[in-house]
Formats: sequence, structure tokens, C-alpha cells
Amino acid sequence: MSQPAAAPPPLQQRHRFYEDALAILMGTLLITVGIALFAKATLMTGSAAGLALLLQYGTGLPFGLLFSALNLPFYWLAIRRMGLPFTLRTFAAVCLISGLVQATPGWLQIASIAPLYAALAGGAAMGMGMLALARHRTAIGGVNILALYLQERHGLRAGWVQLGIDAAIFLAAFFVLPADKVLISILGTTVLNAILAMNHRPGRYMAVS
Repeated sequence: MSQPAAAPPPLQQRHRFYEDALAILMGTLLITVGIALFAKATLMTGSAAGLALLLQYGTGLPFGLLFSALNLPFYWLAIRRMGLPFTLRTFAAVCLISGLVQATPGWLQIASIAPLYAALAGGAAMGMGMLALARHRTAIGGVNILALYLQERHGLRAGWVQLGIDAAIFLAAFFVLPADKVLISILGTTVLNAILAMNHRPGRYMAVS
């Protein structure tokens, strides 16, 4: 008895320009809201955004300036390994986040927030925002570029790669923030990376940019 023919693999559908643009806008907006919640509760996250927050707490310099500067070395890797379109989308996302974070206090004023809620809600917002960007082959720079590169080239889960690198950043945070704030921040970052690990994996989403 002959075996039924295997179903052909689904065709990859290329994103249109306006789809990429809307995804970048919505993704960066969600990330910005998450950063605003973390900053109000004096929490931090991982990757370049977390390092920028940590440096902001320690030096008082604007987040946008620090975030943009920290991402500069990674554009070379992005161009060489991920291509010019990916790099341009990532550069746009970094610029949007830097600008939106500076503008958000004038649009969204938070009187007070419980640190645990800020960690959970902020981590979820940033995770969904980064997922939207990743599915349109866009990163928020820094470790996110490296994590997506390792996933695309070597099959390593972007969420788990980023979680491992973030551990080193959080060790440094104990020298700047109270221990309870660092521990709550770890919870929020775990939520963020779990969203990426569960939802952004090879074969789960077939569209390409």
C-alpha cells in the first residue's frame, strides 16, 4: 500500500514595506512603555536597553543617548552577518526607541507603581514588542542582534541566548541597585525572554522581510 504524499512546506511570504513599518512602530511603542514602567520602578532589564538603564541610574545621563551609543559597535556585525535591510530596520528601531523614551514622560505620567507589577507588565510589553520586531527581522540592537544572528545561523533560541548574556549584566547591577530591585528585575526579564523563547523559533513563523 503506497504512503500518502507528504504535504509541501508552506510558502514563505515576504513582508510588504508598510507591514514592516507598522510592526517597527508598534513594536518600539510597546518596548518604550515597558522601559517607562521599569524606569519608574527603578528596575532594569537585559541587553543594551538594560545596560543603558543601569548607566542612567549610575550617571544621570539620558537613556536615549546611552542606548544609541551602546548600539553603535553592533551595526558592523549586523551589516556583515544579517544584511543591510536588517541593519537599516534595526537602526530605525533604535532611533525610535531612543526618541520615544525621551518623549514618553510628557505623554505618560505615572504617579506610582508597584515594582512587582512594573516587572511583570513591563517585561510582557517589551517581550511582545521585541517579538513583533523579530518577526519582521528587526532587532533593538546590542545583544538582540547577536541573539538573532546565532538563532538564524546556528539554530540557538534567541530568548535563551539573550537570557544567558543578560545574567552578566545583572551581576553588575548588584553594585548599582538594591538587591531586591535586581531580583524583581530578573523576574521581569525572565518574562520577556520566555515570550521570545516560546513564540520566536525556527519554523513557527514563515514570513520573511
